[in-house]
Amino acid sequence: MTPIIQSLSDISHRYDAVFCDLWGCLHNGKMPYPAAVAALQAFRKSGGTVVLLTNSPRPRSGVEAQVTEMGVPRDCWDTIASSGDSARAAMFRGVVGQKVYFIGQDRDEEFFDPITVVDDPVAITRVALSEAEGIVCTGPRDPHEDPSVYRSDFLLAKTKGLKLLCANPDIVVDRGDTREWCAGALAELYTEMGGESLYFGKPHPPIYDLARRRLAKVRQVDDTRILCIGDGIHTDIQGGLAEGLDTLFITGGLSADAFGDDPEQPEADLLDAFLTEKQLSVTAAMGRLR
Repeated sequence: MTPIIQSLSDISHRYDAVFCDLWGCLHNGKMPYPAAVAALQAFRKSGGTVVLLTNSPRPRSGVEAQVTEMGVPRDCWDTIASSGDSARAAMFRGVVGQKVYFIGQDRDEEFFDPITVVDDPVAITRVALSEAEGIVCTGPRDPHEDPSVYRSDFLLAKTKGLKLLCANPDIVVDRGDTREWCAGALAELYTEMGGESLYFGKPHPPIYDLARRRLAKVRQVDDTRILCIGDGIHTDIQGGLAEGLDTLFITGGLSADAFGDDPEQPEADLLDAFLTEKQLSVTAAMGRLR
């Protein structure tokens, strides 16, 4: 049976650092979860280091501004590693060319801000799809619109042999009580249509490499002393397992409906059936981070 714990403190003594997901674990897209904030604050007070590991397409500075505006206190985390950081570095190295077709919202314009961590970055120009050498996707322009609206664009892109850079591998997120599509849904569609999608967030290795580098600037921690916390079974959990890291599955997030009527208390039999179906195992699980 998968261990179901009641508090992060039940197992936190085993770890020196956590890679903690944001959306669905620390906040709901609108406001922080007070119990989750308190759990991370307590972990840090006991000597632990918290890396916020997020599939947000924003650079670190943008993520910090977002969570600060949301009310997440600064004393519950040490550093941030975002899919946006990893994907931006790849874009400025020219992995999808210099002339790119952009799919995203206006708030993601900062994705194209100049970068300093890449030597000799290429000059990126945003162009129409007909002129593009590649696609940069931070998410759908309308997160409530079915991804299928991009089929015609993707058919042309596939015909042209364009690669799609996906800045957020998440398929969906819940903003409060509303579910929204993410860039991962568009990349998945493009791949299904025969195109090539490049991923830089969880569960793919580049973002974990970045997280370890950011952690190393705070302290040196062996992989055996890192715990990955997340509610995304195919992102947070699958990614952590692929990296050989311990994982804490937050069942009350994206998959809450699968574990019984009370999102705070997952039913053990349903949890084990769910993990067996996914062919994954976790170090421990809990309803909400607390």
